Amino acid sequence: MKKIICGVLVTLFAFSALAQHVVILKTGEKMNGKVQSLKDGIISFDFKGNTMKLNLSDVSSVIFSEASETPKTETPAPGGKVVGEKQIVSGSYLVKYKVADRNIVRTPQVSNLTQEKGTVTVDITIDKYGQVRKAVPGGRGSTTTSKYLLTKAKQAAESALFDNVPNAPLEQKGYMIFTF
Repeated sequence: MKKIICGVLVTLFAFSALAQHVVILKTGEKMNGKVQSLKDGIISFDFKGNTMKLNLSDVSSVIFSEASETPKTETPAPGGKVVGEKQIVSGSYLVKYKVADRNIVRTPQVSNLTQEKGTVTVDITIDKYGQVRKAVPGGRGSTTTSKYLLTKAKQAAESALFDNVPNAPLEQKGYMIFTF
């Protein structure tokens, strides 16, 4: 099976010098970029200006297309959970999050000194060392516009630390969901 996949990749690669490619990892993560080469079970892939080395065993499929694929909105699995979404408890708060292949190693510090209620989705960007570099509250799925809760969710997201993955992209995007 591995030889067939390699043969298909090499054949398609020859016809796709100017094409946009989509690599789908076994985790479900999709990456838009350009396959540069396949050698010894390693795919060299240009992703957001960085060359990544991907093990063929971690790749589910590669789509070679002329136009970039429009990202599809993820739909929740049964029970309302998005595939790949994880959760962690911080004090009395349950925090859901999703960043491909990453885990929280320092729990976010969540606090709410009011009786305001609501859910805040924070879109985050982390670096390969696990630091939250950008946190933007009020993302899709938020149920409140309370400035206080938006600020508290942003602060909590910024206080989290994800695992250090040296071969990860320089930046990875994801989200955290805080229910107050």
